[in-house]
Amino acid sequence: MDELKYSISKWEEPERIYSQLKRLTSEPIWEINPDALKEVLKYFDEKCTKSSQISTEAKQYIPGGVQHNLAFNYPFPIAIEKAEGAYMQDVDGNQYIDFLQAGGPTILGSNYAPIREEIKKLLDNCGPVTGLLHESELLLAKEINKHMPAVEMFRMLGSGTEAVMAALRIARIETKKKRIIKVGGAYHGWSDQMVYGLKIPGSRYLLESHGIPSKSYSLTDEVRPNDLTMLEKMLKINKCRGGTAAVILEPVGPESGTRPVSFDYNKNVRALCDKYGALMIFDEVVTGFRLGLAGAQGYFGIVPDLTVFGKVIAGGYPAAGGVGGKKQYAGLMAAGVATGKHRAYVGGTLAANPLSSYAGYLTIREIERTNACVKAGQAGEKMTAGLDAIIKKYGLPYVTYCQGSIVHLECTGAMAFDFSSFSMLKSALGILKNKKMVMERKDAMERMGASYMANGIVTLAGSRLYTSLADTDEVIDDALARFDAVFSTVVKTDKGLLK
Repeated sequence: MDELKYSISKWEEPERIYSQLKRLTSEPIWEINPDALKEVLKYFDEKCTKSSQISTEAKQYIPGGVQHNLAFNYPFPIAIEKAEGAYMQDVDGNQYIDFLQAGGPTILGSNYAPIREEIKKLLDNCGPVTGLLHESELLLAKEINKHMPAVEMFRMLGSGTEAVMAALRIARIETKKKRIIKVGGAYHGWSDQMVYGLKIPGSRYLLESHGIPSKSYSLTDEVRPNDLTMLEKMLKINKCRGGTAAVILEPVGPESGTRPVSFDYNKNVRALCDKYGALMIFDEVVTGFRLGLAGAQGYFGIVPDLTVFGKVIAGGYPAAGGVGGKKQYAGLMAAGVATGKHRAYVGGTLAANPLSSYAGYLTIREIERTNACVKAGQAGEKMTAGLDAIIKKYGLPYVTYCQGSIVHLECTGAMAFDFSSFSMLKSALGILKNKKMVMERKDAMERMGASYMANGIVTLAGSRLYTSLADTDEVIDDALARFDAVFSTVVKTDKGLLK
Protein backbone atom coordinates (compact mmCIF):
# COMPACT_ATOMS: atom_id res chain seq x y z
CA MET A 1 0.00 0.00 0.00
CA ASP A 2 1.48 3.28 -1.17
CA GLU A 3 0.06 6.23 0.81
CA LEU A 4 0.92 8.58 -2.06
CA LYS A 5 -1.86 6.95 -4.09
CA TYR A 6 -4.57 7.30 -1.47
CA SER A 7 -6.45 10.07 0.29
CA ILE A 8 -5.47 8.69 3.72
CA SER A 9 -1.95 9.52 4.82
CA LYS A 10 -2.23 7.41 7.98
CA TRP A 11 -5.00 5.11 9.20
CA GLU A 12 -6.18 5.90 12.73
CA GLU A 13 -7.10 2.87 14.81
CA PRO A 14 -10.57 3.37 16.30
CA GLU A 15 -9.87 3.19 20.05
CA ARG A 16 -9.45 6.95 20.53
CA ILE A 17 -12.51 7.69 18.43
CA TYR A 18 -14.77 5.26 20.31
CA SER A 19 -13.50 6.54 23.65
CA GLN A 20 -14.36 10.12 22.71
CA LEU A 21 -17.74 9.09 21.28
CA LYS A 22 -18.53 7.35 24.57
CA ARG A 23 -17.73 10.55 26.44
CA LEU A 24 -19.86 12.58 24.02
CA THR A 25 -22.91 10.34 24.45
CA SER A 26 -22.52 10.14 28.23
CA GLU A 27 -22.97 13.92 28.48
CA PRO A 28 -26.11 15.95 27.76
CA ILE A 29 -26.42 17.51 24.32
CA TRP A 30 -24.23 20.52 23.50
CA GLU A 31 -25.73 22.74 20.79
CA ILE A 32 -26.15 26.36 19.76
CA ASN A 33 -27.93 28.52 22.34
CA PRO A 34 -31.56 29.64 21.92
CA ASP A 35 -30.60 33.15 20.76
CA ALA A 36 -28.26 31.72 18.12
CA LEU A 37 -31.01 29.35 16.96
CA LYS A 38 -33.36 32.33 16.54
CA GLU A 39 -30.76 33.96 14.25
CA VAL A 40 -30.45 30.73 12.26
CA LEU A 41 -34.21 30.52 11.76
CA LYS A 42 -34.26 34.22 10.89
CA TYR A 43 -31.73 33.51 8.12
CA PHE A 44 -34.01 30.88 6.59
CA ASP A 45 -37.10 33.09 6.96
CA GLU A 46 -35.53 36.21 5.46
CA LYS A 47 -32.80 34.97 3.11
CA CYS A 48 -34.36 31.76 1.73
CA THR A 49 -37.86 32.85 0.75
CA LYS A 50 -37.86 31.25 -2.70
CA SER A 51 -36.62 27.94 -1.28
CA SER A 52 -39.39 28.11 1.31
CA GLN A 53 -42.02 28.70 -1.37
CA ILE A 54 -40.73 25.84 -3.53
CA SER A 55 -40.49 23.36 -0.67
CA THR A 56 -43.93 24.32 0.65
CA GLU A 57 -45.57 23.76 -2.72
CA ALA A 58 -43.54 20.59 -3.31
CA LYS A 59 -45.22 18.95 -0.30
CA GLN A 60 -48.48 19.03 -2.27
CA TYR A 61 -47.02 16.95 -5.10
CA ILE A 62 -44.00 15.08 -3.68
CA PRO A 63 -44.10 12.78 -0.62
CA GLY A 64 -42.28 14.68 2.12
CA GLY A 65 -41.58 17.50 -0.32
CA VAL A 66 -38.30 16.11 -1.70
CA GLN A 67 -37.30 13.34 -4.09
CA HIS A 68 -34.08 12.40 -2.31
CA ASN A 69 -33.40 11.83 1.39
CA LEU A 70 -30.26 13.98 1.32
CA ALA A 71 -32.47 16.99 0.58
CA PHE A 72 -34.29 16.77 3.92
CA ASN A 73 -33.00 19.68 5.98
CA TYR A 74 -34.22 21.62 8.99
CA PRO A 75 -36.21 23.86 8.94
CA PHE A 76 -36.93 23.21 5.25
CA PRO A 77 -35.00 22.03 2.16
CA ILE A 78 -32.88 24.56 0.31
CA ALA A 79 -33.45 24.64 -3.47
CA ILE A 80 -30.14 24.74 -5.35
CA GLU A 81 -29.84 26.60 -8.64
CA LYS A 82 -26.11 26.36 -9.37
CA ALA A 83 -23.23 24.09 -8.38
CA GLU A 84 -19.62 24.27 -9.46
CA GLY A 85 -16.37 23.25 -7.83
CA ALA A 86 -16.43 23.86 -4.09
CA TYR A 87 -19.60 25.96 -4.08
CA MET A 88 -23.36 25.82 -4.49
CA GLN A 89 -25.82 28.66 -4.91
CA ASP A 90 -29.49 28.49 -3.99
CA VAL A 91 -32.44 30.04 -5.82
CA ASP A 92 -32.26 33.08 -3.53
CA GLY A 93 -28.66 33.76 -4.53
CA ASN A 94 -27.04 32.55 -1.28
CA GLN A 95 -23.68 30.85 -1.72
CA TYR A 96 -22.51 27.82 0.26
CA ILE A 97 -19.29 25.86 0.56
CA ASP A 98 -20.27 22.41 -0.68
CA PHE A 99 -19.10 19.57 1.58
CA LEU A 100 -22.01 17.39 0.53
CA GLN A 101 -20.62 16.87 -2.98
CA ALA A 102 -23.81 15.08 -4.07
CA GLY A 103 -23.43 12.58 -1.24
CA GLY A 104 -19.81 11.79 -2.01
CA PRO A 105 -19.26 10.97 -5.71
CA THR A 106 -17.95 14.27 -7.06
CA ILE A 107 -14.38 14.11 -5.82
CA LEU A 108 -13.35 16.40 -8.69
CA GLY A 109 -15.79 19.02 -7.39
CA SER A 110 -19.34 19.68 -8.52
CA ASN A 111 -20.15 20.09 -12.21
CA TYR A 112 -16.52 19.62 -13.24
CA ALA A 113 -16.08 21.66 -16.42
CA PRO A 114 -13.74 19.43 -18.51
CA ILE A 115 -16.12 16.48 -18.17
CA ARG A 116 -19.19 18.63 -18.69
CA GLU A 117 -17.86 19.83 -22.03
CA GLU A 118 -17.15 16.30 -23.25
CA ILE A 119 -20.62 15.16 -22.17
CA LYS A 120 -22.16 17.97 -24.19
CA LYS A 121 -20.44 16.59 -27.30
CA LEU A 122 -21.77 13.10 -26.61
CA LEU A 123 -25.30 14.43 -26.14
CA ASP A 124 -25.08 16.31 -29.41
CA ASN A 125 -23.96 13.12 -31.14
CA CYS A 126 -26.12 10.27 -29.80
CA GLY A 127 -28.17 11.62 -26.90
CA PRO A 128 -28.22 10.22 -23.36
CA VAL A 129 -29.60 6.75 -24.15
CA THR A 130 -29.92 4.41 -27.14
CA GLY A 131 -31.03 1.11 -25.63
CA LEU A 132 -28.18 -0.62 -27.48
CA LEU A 133 -24.47 -1.17 -26.90
CA HIS A 134 -22.19 1.86 -26.70
CA GLU A 135 -18.40 1.75 -26.67
CA SER A 136 -18.27 3.75 -23.43
CA GLU A 137 -19.63 0.70 -21.57
CA LEU A 138 -16.47 -1.18 -22.51
CA LEU A 139 -14.22 1.79 -21.83
CA LEU A 140 -15.61 2.13 -18.30
CA ALA A 141 -15.36 -1.57 -17.48
CA LYS A 142 -11.74 -1.68 -18.70
CA GLU A 143 -10.85 1.46 -16.75
CA ILE A 144 -12.26 0.01 -13.53
CA ASN A 145 -10.36 -3.25 -14.05
CA LYS A 146 -7.16 -1.31 -14.71
CA HIS A 147 -7.24 0.16 -11.21
CA MET A 148 -9.06 -2.65 -9.40
CA PRO A 149 -7.78 -5.95 -10.80
CA ALA A 150 -10.19 -7.94 -8.61
CA VAL A 151 -13.04 -6.45 -10.68
CA GLU A 152 -12.39 -8.71 -13.66
CA MET A 153 -15.91 -8.12 -14.98
CA PHE A 154 -18.28 -5.23 -14.31
CA ARG A 155 -22.01 -4.81 -14.84
CA MET A 156 -23.39 -1.29 -14.68
CA LEU A 157 -26.81 -0.77 -13.09
CA GLY A 158 -28.97 2.17 -12.13
CA SER A 159 -28.04 2.56 -8.45
CA GLY A 160 -26.09 1.18 -5.53
CA THR A 161 -29.29 -0.41 -4.24
CA GLU A 162 -29.64 -2.42 -7.46
CA ALA A 163 -25.96 -3.35 -7.34
CA VAL A 164 -26.33 -4.78 -3.83
CA MET A 165 -29.40 -6.75 -4.88
CA ALA A 166 -27.42 -8.25 -7.77
CA ALA A 167 -24.41 -9.05 -5.57
CA LEU A 168 -26.54 -10.92 -3.03
CA ARG A 169 -28.29 -12.84 -5.80
CA ILE A 170 -24.92 -13.87 -7.24
CA ALA A 171 -23.68 -14.99 -3.83
CA ARG A 172 -26.69 -17.21 -3.28
CA ILE A 173 -26.37 -18.81 -6.72
CA GLU A 174 -22.64 -19.42 -6.31
CA THR A 175 -22.66 -20.77 -2.74
CA LYS A 176 -26.11 -22.39 -2.79
CA LYS A 177 -26.60 -20.82 0.63
CA LYS A 178 -29.18 -18.24 1.63
CA ARG A 179 -28.15 -16.22 4.67
CA ILE A 180 -26.50 -12.79 4.43
CA ILE A 181 -24.51 -11.13 7.21
CA LYS A 182 -24.22 -7.35 7.32
CA VAL A 183 -22.49 -5.07 9.81
CA GLY A 184 -24.90 -3.18 12.06
CA GLY A 185 -25.48 0.47 11.20
CA ALA A 186 -24.39 0.11 7.57
CA TYR A 187 -26.45 1.34 4.66
CA HIS A 188 -26.50 -0.94 1.61
CA GLY A 189 -29.46 0.53 -0.22
CA TRP A 190 -33.17 0.21 0.40
CA SER A 191 -34.08 -3.26 -0.87
CA ASP A 192 -36.29 -5.20 1.56
CA GLN A 193 -33.54 -7.54 2.72
CA MET A 194 -31.11 -4.71 3.49
CA VAL A 195 -33.40 -2.30 5.36
CA TYR A 196 -32.29 -4.00 8.54
CA GLY A 197 -30.02 -2.64 11.25
CA LEU A 198 -29.76 0.79 9.61
CA LYS A 199 -28.00 3.71 11.31
CA ILE A 200 -27.82 2.19 14.81
CA PRO A 201 -26.30 -1.30 15.33
CA GLY A 202 -28.74 -3.67 16.96
CA SER A 203 -31.79 -1.84 15.65
CA ARG A 204 -32.63 -4.73 13.31
CA TYR A 205 -36.11 -4.00 11.91
CA LEU A 206 -37.25 -1.72 14.75
CA LEU A 207 -36.48 1.70 13.25
CA GLU A 208 -36.79 1.66 9.45
CA SER A 209 -38.40 -1.57 8.21
CA HIS A 210 -41.98 -0.35 7.93
CA GLY A 211 -44.03 -1.86 5.12
CA ILE A 212 -41.62 -4.78 4.72
CA PRO A 213 -42.90 -8.32 5.45
CA SER A 214 -40.74 -9.95 8.12
CA LYS A 215 -39.93 -12.85 5.78
CA SER A 216 -38.08 -10.41 3.51
CA TYR A 217 -35.30 -9.91 6.06
CA SER A 218 -35.58 -13.28 7.81
CA LEU A 219 -32.35 -14.39 6.09
CA THR A 220 -30.42 -11.22 7.00
CA ASP A 221 -28.19 -11.24 10.09
CA GLU A 222 -26.55 -8.29 11.82
CA VAL A 223 -23.26 -8.19 13.74
CA ARG A 224 -21.53 -5.48 15.77
CA PRO A 225 -19.06 -3.23 13.91
CA ASN A 226 -15.39 -4.09 14.34
CA ASP A 227 -16.29 -7.26 16.29
CA LEU A 228 -14.67 -10.32 14.72
CA THR A 229 -15.74 -12.58 17.59
CA MET A 230 -19.41 -11.81 17.03
CA LEU A 231 -18.97 -12.28 13.28
CA GLU A 232 -17.44 -15.73 13.68
CA LYS A 233 -20.14 -16.75 16.16
CA MET A 234 -22.78 -15.73 13.63
CA LEU A 235 -21.01 -17.69 10.88
CA LYS A 236 -20.95 -20.74 13.17
CA ILE A 237 -24.64 -20.35 14.00
CA ASN A 238 -25.48 -20.02 10.32
CA LYS A 239 -23.50 -23.15 9.51
CA CYS A 240 -26.19 -25.03 11.42
CA ARG A 241 -28.89 -23.15 9.49
CA GLY A 242 -27.71 -23.91 5.97
CA GLY A 243 -24.72 -21.59 5.78
CA THR A 244 -23.85 -17.98 4.93
CA ALA A 245 -23.89 -16.91 1.29
CA ALA A 246 -22.06 -13.61 1.84
CA VAL A 247 -20.76 -11.08 4.29
CA ILE A 248 -21.31 -7.54 3.02
CA LEU A 249 -19.49 -4.60 4.56
CA GLU A 250 -18.32 -1.05 4.08
CA PRO A 251 -14.52 -1.36 4.33
CA VAL A 252 -13.97 1.82 6.41
CA GLY A 253 -16.87 0.96 8.72
CA PRO A 254 -20.67 1.41 8.61
CA GLU A 255 -22.14 4.65 7.27
CA SER A 256 -18.95 5.71 5.50
CA GLY A 257 -16.83 5.15 8.60
CA THR A 258 -19.22 6.60 11.17
CA ARG A 259 -18.25 3.49 13.15
CA PRO A 260 -14.61 3.05 12.11
CA VAL A 261 -12.85 -0.30 12.05
CA SER A 262 -9.28 -1.37 12.73
CA PHE A 263 -6.90 -1.58 9.79
CA ASP A 264 -6.74 -5.39 9.99
CA TYR A 265 -10.50 -5.85 10.29
CA ASN A 266 -11.09 -6.41 6.57
CA LYS A 267 -8.20 -8.86 6.32
CA ASN A 268 -9.67 -10.89 9.16
CA VAL A 269 -13.15 -10.80 7.66
CA ARG A 270 -11.64 -12.09 4.42
CA ALA A 271 -10.12 -15.03 6.34
CA LEU A 272 -13.43 -15.81 8.06
CA CYS A 273 -15.31 -15.72 4.75
CA ASP A 274 -12.83 -18.22 3.31
CA LYS A 275 -13.07 -20.41 6.40
CA TYR A 276 -16.88 -20.63 6.27
CA GLY A 277 -17.35 -20.61 2.51
CA ALA A 278 -19.05 -17.21 2.23
CA LEU A 279 -18.40 -14.63 -0.46
CA MET A 280 -16.96 -11.31 0.68
CA ILE A 281 -18.76 -8.27 -0.75
CA PHE A 282 -17.10 -4.86 -0.50
CA ASP A 283 -19.57 -1.99 -0.66
CA GLU A 284 -17.39 0.70 -2.23
CA VAL A 285 -20.23 3.06 -3.10
CA VAL A 286 -18.43 5.79 -1.16
CA THR A 287 -14.82 4.57 -0.99
CA GLY A 288 -14.48 3.51 -4.63
CA PHE A 289 -12.43 6.19 -6.42
CA ARG A 290 -12.62 8.42 -3.31
CA LEU A 291 -10.05 6.68 -1.10
CA GLY A 292 -7.95 6.10 -4.18
CA LEU A 293 -8.14 4.78 -7.72
CA ALA A 294 -7.74 1.26 -6.33
CA GLY A 295 -10.49 1.90 -3.78
CA ALA A 296 -10.52 0.60 -0.24
CA GLN A 297 -9.58 -2.85 -1.52
CA GLY A 298 -6.31 -1.43 -2.78
CA TYR A 299 -5.70 0.57 0.39
CA PHE A 300 -6.31 -2.40 2.71
CA GLY A 301 -4.76 -4.95 0.36
CA ILE A 302 -7.91 -7.08 0.13
CA VAL A 303 -9.29 -9.08 -2.79
CA PRO A 304 -13.08 -9.14 -2.35
CA ASP A 305 -15.16 -11.59 -4.32
CA LEU A 306 -17.61 -8.90 -5.40
CA THR A 307 -17.48 -5.10 -5.31
CA VAL A 308 -20.49 -2.80 -5.25
CA PHE A 309 -20.20 0.67 -6.80
CA GLY A 310 -22.47 3.68 -6.67
CA LYS A 311 -22.66 7.28 -7.80
CA VAL A 312 -19.02 7.80 -8.78
CA ILE A 313 -19.35 5.21 -11.54
CA ALA A 314 -21.18 7.89 -13.51
CA GLY A 315 -19.04 10.75 -12.22
CA GLY A 316 -22.00 12.22 -10.36
CA TYR A 317 -24.26 12.01 -13.42
CA PRO A 318 -27.57 10.05 -13.18
CA ALA A 319 -28.06 6.26 -13.36
CA ALA A 320 -25.07 5.36 -11.27
CA GLY A 321 -24.28 1.98 -9.80
CA GLY A 322 -22.82 -1.38 -10.61
CA VAL A 323 -21.32 -4.60 -9.37
CA GLY A 324 -18.15 -6.37 -10.42
CA GLY A 325 -15.75 -9.04 -9.32
CA LYS A 326 -14.05 -12.26 -10.24
CA LYS A 327 -15.22 -13.70 -13.55
CA GLN A 328 -16.57 -16.88 -11.98
CA TYR A 329 -18.96 -14.76 -9.90
CA ALA A 330 -19.66 -11.67 -12.00
CA GLY A 331 -20.18 -13.94 -15.01
CA LEU A 332 -23.32 -15.23 -13.33
CA MET A 333 -25.03 -12.03 -14.50
CA ALA A 334 -24.53 -12.88 -18.19
CA ALA A 335 -27.50 -11.86 -20.28
CA GLY A 336 -29.92 -14.34 -21.78
CA VAL A 337 -31.96 -17.25 -20.44
CA ALA A 338 -31.01 -19.98 -22.92
CA THR A 339 -27.62 -20.78 -21.40
CA GLY A 340 -28.75 -23.86 -19.49
CA LYS A 341 -27.20 -22.45 -16.32
CA HIS A 342 -28.55 -20.56 -13.34
CA ARG A 343 -28.16 -16.83 -13.84
CA ALA A 344 -28.71 -13.80 -11.62
CA TYR A 345 -31.47 -11.86 -13.32
CA VAL A 346 -30.58 -8.16 -13.37
CA GLY A 347 -31.74 -5.36 -15.60
CA GLY A 348 -32.52 -1.69 -16.05
CA THR A 349 -33.58 0.06 -19.23
CA LEU A 350 -31.40 3.09 -18.54
CA ALA A 351 -28.49 1.23 -16.94
CA ALA A 352 -25.15 1.79 -18.68
CA ASN A 353 -26.56 4.48 -20.93
CA PRO A 354 -23.96 6.38 -23.00
CA LEU A 355 -24.14 9.52 -20.87
CA SER A 356 -23.50 7.70 -17.56
CA SER A 357 -20.91 5.27 -18.90
CA TYR A 358 -18.87 7.92 -20.68
CA ALA A 359 -19.06 10.29 -17.72
CA GLY A 360 -17.79 7.54 -15.45
CA TYR A 361 -14.94 6.67 -17.79
CA LEU A 362 -13.89 10.32 -18.13
CA THR A 363 -14.15 10.86 -14.36
CA ILE A 364 -11.83 8.00 -13.46
CA ARG A 365 -9.28 9.15 -16.03
CA GLU A 366 -9.48 12.72 -14.75
CA ILE A 367 -9.08 11.55 -11.14
CA GLU A 368 -5.90 9.82 -12.23
CA ARG A 369 -4.63 12.83 -14.19
CA THR A 370 -5.21 15.33 -11.38
CA ASN A 371 -4.31 13.05 -8.44
CA ALA A 372 -7.69 14.12 -7.05
CA CYS A 373 -7.94 11.48 -4.31
CA VAL A 374 -4.69 12.54 -2.66
CA LYS A 375 -5.45 16.27 -2.94
CA ALA A 376 -8.98 15.83 -1.59
CA GLY A 377 -7.54 13.76 1.25
CA GLN A 378 -5.08 16.50 2.13
CA ALA A 379 -7.99 18.96 2.26
CA GLY A 380 -9.91 16.55 4.51
CA GLU A 381 -7.00 16.18 6.90
CA LYS A 382 -6.50 19.95 7.04
CA MET A 383 -10.20 20.38 7.75
CA THR A 384 -10.10 17.77 10.52
CA ALA A 385 -7.07 19.31 12.21
CA GLY A 386 -8.73 22.72 12.09
CA LEU A 387 -12.01 21.43 13.49
CA ASP A 388 -10.17 19.68 16.30
CA ALA A 389 -8.40 22.92 17.22
CA ILE A 390 -11.73 24.83 17.35
CA ILE A 391 -13.34 22.09 19.44
CA LYS A 392 -10.51 22.33 21.97
CA LYS A 393 -10.64 26.14 21.88
CA TYR A 394 -14.23 26.12 23.16
CA GLY A 395 -13.85 23.06 25.42
CA LEU A 396 -16.52 21.06 23.58
CA PRO A 397 -16.97 17.28 23.80
CA TYR A 398 -17.32 17.01 20.01
CA VAL A 399 -15.46 14.32 18.07
CA THR A 400 -13.79 14.79 14.70
CA TYR A 401 -11.71 12.41 12.62
CA CYS A 402 -11.33 11.56 8.97
CA GLN A 403 -10.56 8.82 6.51
CA GLY A 404 -8.86 11.13 4.05
CA SER A 405 -11.56 13.01 2.16
CA ILE A 406 -14.34 11.60 4.37
CA VAL A 407 -14.50 13.94 7.37
CA HIS A 408 -16.59 13.10 10.41
CA LEU A 409 -17.86 15.70 12.87
CA GLU A 410 -19.93 14.25 15.71
CA CYS A 411 -21.63 16.95 17.77
CA THR A 412 -24.51 14.98 19.29
CA GLY A 413 -23.53 11.33 18.78
CA ALA A 414 -27.01 10.58 17.45
CA MET A 415 -25.73 7.54 15.55
CA ALA A 416 -22.99 6.50 17.97
CA PHE A 417 -25.06 4.09 20.04
CA ASP A 418 -24.80 0.33 19.73
CA PHE A 419 -27.46 -2.13 20.88
CA SER A 420 -25.98 -5.17 19.14
CA SER A 421 -26.84 -8.53 20.66
CA PHE A 422 -27.60 -12.10 19.64
CA SER A 423 -30.77 -11.64 21.70
CA MET A 424 -33.56 -9.90 19.80
CA LEU A 425 -35.25 -9.09 23.12
CA LYS A 426 -32.14 -7.42 24.56
CA SER A 427 -31.63 -5.32 21.43
CA ALA A 428 -35.29 -4.32 21.35
CA LEU A 429 -35.33 -3.30 25.01
CA GLY A 430 -32.21 -1.15 24.50
CA ILE A 431 -33.73 0.60 21.49
CA LEU A 432 -37.16 1.15 23.03
CA LYS A 433 -35.76 2.35 26.35
CA ASN A 434 -33.56 4.96 24.69
CA LYS A 435 -35.58 5.89 21.61
CA LYS A 436 -36.59 9.29 23.03
CA MET A 437 -32.96 10.11 23.81
CA VAL A 438 -31.80 9.07 20.35
CA MET A 439 -34.48 11.23 18.74
CA GLU A 440 -33.49 14.21 20.88
CA ARG A 441 -29.92 13.85 19.65
CA LYS A 442 -31.07 13.44 16.05
CA ASP A 443 -33.13 16.63 16.29
CA ALA A 444 -30.15 18.47 17.79
CA MET A 445 -27.95 17.20 14.95
CA GLU A 446 -30.43 18.66 12.46
CA ARG A 447 -30.35 22.03 14.24
CA MET A 448 -26.56 22.00 14.10
CA GLY A 449 -26.79 21.23 10.38
CA ALA A 450 -29.11 24.21 9.95
CA SER A 451 -26.67 26.46 11.80
CA TYR A 452 -23.87 25.36 9.47
CA MET A 453 -26.02 26.12 6.44
CA ALA A 454 -27.02 29.54 7.81
CA ASN A 455 -23.28 30.21 8.03
CA GLY A 456 -22.72 29.14 4.42
CA ILE A 457 -21.66 25.48 4.83
CA VAL A 458 -23.47 22.47 3.39
CA THR A 459 -22.81 19.14 5.12
CA LEU A 460 -24.32 15.67 5.02
CA ALA A 461 -26.83 15.54 7.89
CA GLY A 462 -24.71 17.94 9.94
CA SER A 463 -22.19 15.22 10.75
CA ARG A 464 -20.18 14.36 7.63
CA LEU A 465 -18.19 16.38 5.12
CA TYR A 466 -16.81 15.19 1.79
CA THR A 467 -13.84 17.17 0.51
CA SER A 468 -12.89 17.38 -3.16
CA LEU A 469 -10.17 18.49 -5.55
CA ALA A 470 -11.83 21.93 -5.53
CA ASP A 471 -11.15 22.47 -1.82
CA THR A 472 -8.08 24.69 -1.81
CA ASP A 473 -6.40 25.90 1.38
CA GLU A 474 -8.38 29.13 1.03
CA VAL A 475 -11.68 27.22 0.89
CA ILE A 476 -10.80 25.18 3.97
CA ASP A 477 -9.65 28.24 5.92
CA ASP A 478 -12.88 30.02 5.06
CA ALA A 479 -14.94 27.01 6.15
CA LEU A 480 -13.07 26.74 9.46
CA ALA A 481 -13.78 30.40 10.23
CA ARG A 482 -17.46 29.69 9.68
CA PHE A 483 -17.37 26.63 11.95
CA ASP A 484 -15.66 28.76 14.59
CA ALA A 485 -18.55 31.22 14.43
CA VAL A 486 -21.04 28.38 15.00
CA PHE A 487 -19.12 26.69 17.81
CA SER A 488 -18.73 29.99 19.66
CA THR A 489 -22.51 29.90 20.29
CA VAL A 490 -22.66 26.35 21.68
CA VAL A 491 -23.90 25.66 25.22
CA LYS A 492 -24.60 22.58 27.32
CA THR A 493 -28.28 21.56 27.60
CA ASP A 494 -30.09 19.16 29.91
CA LYS A 495 -31.36 16.90 27.10
CA GLY A 496 -30.26 13.64 25.53
CA LEU A 497 -29.06 11.52 28.46
CA LEU A 498 -28.70 7.75 28.08
CA LYS A 499 -30.92 5.67 30.36
